[in-house]
Amino acid sequence: MAAPSSAPLPCPEPGAAPYGNFPNYSRFHPPEARVSLLPGGLLRRLFPAAARPLLGLDVGCNSGELSVALYRHLLGLQDKSSLDQPAAGKDLHLLCCDIDAALIERARQSSPFPASISFANLDIMDSASREPFLSSYLGRFGRSTFDIGFCMSVTMWIHLHHGDSGLREFLAFLSSLCEYLLIEPQPWKCYRAAARRLRKLGRDDFDHFRSLAINGDMAERITQILTKDCAMELVCCFGSTSWDRSLLLFKSNGSNQEGREPSGS
Repeated sequence: MAAPSSAPLPCPEPGAAPYGNFPNYSRFHPPEARVSLLPGGLLRRLFPAAARPLLGLDVGCNSGELSVALYRHLLGLQDKSSLDQPAAGKDLHLLCCDIDAALIERARQSSPFPASISFANLDIMDSASREPFLSSYLGRFGRSTFDIGFCMSVTMWIHLHHGDSGLREFLAFLSSLCEYLLIEPQPWKCYRAAARRLRKLGRDDFDHFRSLAINGDMAERITQILTKDCAMELVCCFGSTSWDRSLLLFKSNGSNQEGREPSGS
């Protein structure tokens, strides 16, 4: 998943994934457990009047299993009876990026929707690389922003490698680029577990772990940053996964579109 500017080495074992680039991530956090929390017809509720194709950005997509599951769920493709009319006519183009080139290659080779889902090897924290790449992608559609962004279990890795200021910069960047943002923050206990894994392997600790002032209830802290500093509002929480991670949907206050709030917990 997204991390620092130096590309990570391939990771032979789960404990040796200091950037979140686990090689078999979907085996222990199955995509279905996330997408099942999202209500049906979500795109229709958020974008009731959109006549153009919708654009989505998935940051830290790993090998793409969750990206594909989100695409299927949002377009209603898990229901064979709705194949001819996905999401009541909605069309979605999804750009998925990850820092790990090997994971991206796996995602490309296994993608069932190559015309609609693009996978890119990209460090989202490297502004010199991300800005021309994302601008070029958006320009193909005559757009300057994405309709919806997905940030699924990525914030911790950004935070551990880039510190408090890096987390704030990351969230500010996403909020400026996406009308809606679906985010799944890792709780603080995951930070401690990640640090323990590194120590057990005899590796150096994360540079910023012991100096992070943003800590504790990470879902609440990230909500505060997005709502107070990034001009976003919390639309709803769709509940939590069985591994205790909340799915939070935010909307840009600067949006010109009137999206109805979906039902959620």
